[in-house]
Amino acid sequence: MSKGQVLEHKKQQVEMIAEGFQNSKTSVLVDYRGLNVDQVGELRQQLREAGVDFRVYKNTMTRRAVEQVGFEELNDALVGPTAIAFCEDDAVAPAKVLGQFAKENEALEIKGGVIEGQVATVDQLKELSELPSHEGLVSMLLSVLQAPVRNFAYATQAIADQKDEEEGA
Repeated sequence: MSKGQVLEHKKQQVEMIAEGFQNSKTSVLVDYRGLNVDQVGELRQQLREAGVDFRVYKNTMTRRAVEQVGFEELNDALVGPTAIAFCEDDAVAPAKVLGQFAKENEALEIKGGVIEGQVATVDQLKELSELPSHEGLVSMLLSVLQAPVRNFAYATQAIADQKDEEEGA
């Protein structure tokens, strides 16, 4: 590879990382030091199943990308081995999978990230990881919406039962 080709490859990689940050609902930076090959494989599989893109980039390339998209606050997190989880479809999935995995594997450390275009703290990412999934939220909403109808049905049934008892007496 010539020097020009290497430079072009680096520019493309910076652009790809920048697009990942711009197009993702949530991006999470993690330090994966201390995870063995099997653990990394398991983590990658869980993230893939959740629709999350998980890649390791050189910190110098990531620094250029975060500066390009205005997330310079992430530079402090770009120390040591860093992997980035990007997800365009689900704002909760990357934080949820990584947060759960970090609970079970102390070697995985969440270092920072971006939620809906805003640089997020580790605490904010942990809070996001504890939210129910999209399906869980929809289920909770449906339950709340069904409660008045269910209560009305119970009340109607109780009145009908009471009238039946009065007529039978």
